[in-house]
Amino acid sequence: MSAPSSPHTSPLQVGAAGLPSESGSGGRMALAAVLLGLFTIMVDALIVNVALPSIGRGFGSGMTGLQWVVDGYTLTFAAFLLSAGAISDRVGARQAFAGGLALFVAASAACGMAPSLGVLVAARLVQGVGAAMVVPSSLALLREIFPDPAARARAIALWGVSGSAGSAAGPVAGGLLTTVDWRMIFFVNLPVGVVALVLLKRAQSSSRRAVPFDRTGQVTAVAALGGLTYAAIEAGAEGFGAARVLIALTVAVVAAVVYLVAQARGRYPMTPLPLLRSRTMSLSVAIGFALNVGFYGMIFLLGLYLQQVHGLSALATGVAFLPMAVLTSFMGPVAARLTTRFGARIPVIAGQCLMAGGLLAMVTVPAGAPVWLSVVLMVPVGAGGAMAVTALTALLLENVPAERAGVAAGVLNAARQLGGALAVAAFGALVADRAGFVSGLHTSLLIAAATVAASAVATALLEPARPAPARTLP
Repeated sequence: MSAPSSPHTSPLQVGAAGLPSESGSGGRMALAAVLLGLFTIMVDALIVNVALPSIGRGFGSGMTGLQWVVDGYTLTFAAFLLSAGAISDRVGARQAFAGGLALFVAASAACGMAPSLGVLVAARLVQGVGAAMVVPSSLALLREIFPDPAARARAIALWGVSGSAGSAAGPVAGGLLTTVDWRMIFFVNLPVGVVALVLLKRAQSSSRRAVPFDRTGQVTAVAALGGLTYAAIEAGAEGFGAARVLIALTVAVVAAVVYLVAQARGRYPMTPLPLLRSRTMSLSVAIGFALNVGFYGMIFLLGLYLQQVHGLSALATGVAFLPMAVLTSFMGPVAARLTTRFGARIPVIAGQCLMAGGLLAMVTVPAGAPVWLSVVLMVPVGAGGAMAVTALTALLLENVPAERAGVAAGVLNAARQLGGALAVAAFGALVADRAGFVSGLHTSLLIAAATVAASAVATALLEPARPAPARTLP
């Protein structure tokens, strides 16, 4: 995973000036919109977890129904990421970002006003589609509005900080807002989203690619990712041998085969196979998957642990995640300095090692240990993940053609979401027995640590080939 040869175009070089200024006020406004929009999307991925008991009391629902308040968002978010990346490349990054964010804001309002659990779950499904449009288009937009590599590097570093801070802040915000009313966790998205859309109006419209949509690819990509994510979600509750899980896995496999055939034979494939076969892309996918197994798995497990074993309230649980959320926000500049000095590969490996070490240390924590010890050990997990994701994202964008930035970002983030979904499913099954919760917790953390450690070893041993010169693709 070598960095570009020139130190002045390092993927994560961050200047002291803060927001990049090379592309003018319109570029700065668009960057601010991207950061606000991405932060909101990533917060929402985890903000609901600590509010589930309050939502259940409000609707008189058990945990079986409440599970889909979280999983519905995860399902459509993961299922539409790859398709959304391809759409972004064709309709234009700015237009895709604005459309996705507007859909997300409208769905947030519907969530906050939901009169029943069914309506809430339906609105969460729509939220996930909007979020899927925002994430890949945000990266494609940054590559577009900051053509200078150094300016783009600073923008991507800030993008990484925003996303990581949003993920870490989700449980904190959920705990705080739930003390007022659980509906506030959705209504808070409205003013932030509107401000981001207003800022985005200062950016120029993105150019469109006048090529036909790969309808077969679009449909089969959603079916494959959706089927696999649904299987992971249901396996956590029903087991991997359940009929609905096996049916979903079959759908996913068949759809994936059809998708690959369509990409190989289609005249206008949404994801050209040379892009998928590149070592940079394949290794990035593996790393992204492993990082979310570690991070989302830890958030899920510690949220349950602090409430079920230590008896903390939703607010206290959210506050316990605050040190990690605060310190994580500083990792973008740290990753930037490391990349400038040592190349992008070093912060990717260092971040994974830091995360794996933190997860492994959590395995040694006994059930009776004080809460502060778990709070401290969360920090290297969150900080390491933020360092690795920021460097990994920048490196990937530097190694794909500009016209494929959206779909490359979609592939990476789809892998990350699948990693998180599979982690929650597998770890949820391991901690389902309340009597054996601590044993299941330690086993889950050990699996997460091993997954991230294996990814770190692969990163160190399997250096990708140098990027091919950019060329125009259909």
